[in-house]
Amino acid sequence: MSELKPSLLDFTQKELLELIKPSFRAKQIFGWLYHQYAQNFDEMKNIPKALKEELAQKYIVNPMKIIKKEISTDGTIKYLLELQDGKTIEAVWLKMKDILTDEAGEVIQEAKYTICVSTQVGCKVGCSFCLTAKGGFTRDLTAGEIVAQVVNLKRDNDHKHNRKINIVYMGMGEPLDNLDNLAKAIEIFKEEDGLCISAKRQTVSTSGLSSKIDKLGAMDLGVHIAISLHAVDDELRTELIPMNKAHNIASIIEAVKRFPIDTRKRVMFEYLVIKNKNDDIASAKKLVKLLTDIKAKVNLIYFNPYPGTTYDRPSREAMVAFQEYLVNHGLLCTIRDSKGIDISAACGQLKEKTQKDA
Repeated sequence: MSELKPSLLDFTQKELLELIKPSFRAKQIFGWLYHQYAQNFDEMKNIPKALKEELAQKYIVNPMKIIKKEISTDGTIKYLLELQDGKTIEAVWLKMKDILTDEAGEVIQEAKYTICVSTQVGCKVGCSFCLTAKGGFTRDLTAGEIVAQVVNLKRDNDHKHNRKINIVYMGMGEPLDNLDNLAKAIEIFKEEDGLCISAKRQTVSTSGLSSKIDKLGAMDLGVHIAISLHAVDDELRTELIPMNKAHNIASIIEAVKRFPIDTRKRVMFEYLVIKNKNDDIASAKKLVKLLTDIKAKVNLIYFNPYPGTTYDRPSREAMVAFQEYLVNHGLLCTIRDSKGIDISAACGQLKEKTQKDA
């Protein structure tokens, strides 16, 4: 295979201004990328042909294409995206709130959406409950490949550049294992002349690489952090997340306490609830104790079963009892509604299914 060309989405606006002269052309191209969602140089109508030809020799515009999507009855859309090297990743379009109109039909609140993006092809962490882990780790995504997921999904859903969107780095891969490219993507999303997605609308979800939580904190990017905790003792957490041997619960809690957080915000702790594993009140008690000194919010997540897994989905009653215990003991706690359960909802499931069908 010939060497892959970098994408224009790999660059910040400042870098594009250095690459492309005159500078007003670089600004025009930046607009084509992030306001018009151009997929190739031909779509950039006011850029001189000679400049487009020159750029096309070194760069591509869109480093991926949508090859499959599944649409849920709740508005969730799961995307399978193919990269230049033929590898595939997933991204998800999540509808969080419906559009609201008044009696005259005027819009009083736009529908609200979140995009769940991947940061790696595969994953090194190897969580026992995760389908992505079954395929092993292939490579990191470039900053442009992270950015392109949002650009492609906004384009596919006709979501204008200036309409607000939330981003969660919660798809395939461990974001902190690809920290440099993640940080650059965060900065590109924040660009005022681009998508202008503020840091407070971006959440990095990590399985708990405590040393890299510190590194992310030192970058002071302003993003939120979510910790995939899933267990309250090291024995179970090591079963679920083998990496826990190197980054145990105590080290994660200490790193979170050092992380710079907007005083008005809380640290999100994701807790995947698995039947007869971690859904009992004894676990809820330990969780309350663990998070005593942290301004925390707990998000309880139903385990999404997939073919071949040995884990089961908890009952609604167990979820509610767990939530009520946390709330009654002073913790903010929500139960995440399972979205896209009628499609390939589990992370890595659409990729796995598509490979089997091929």
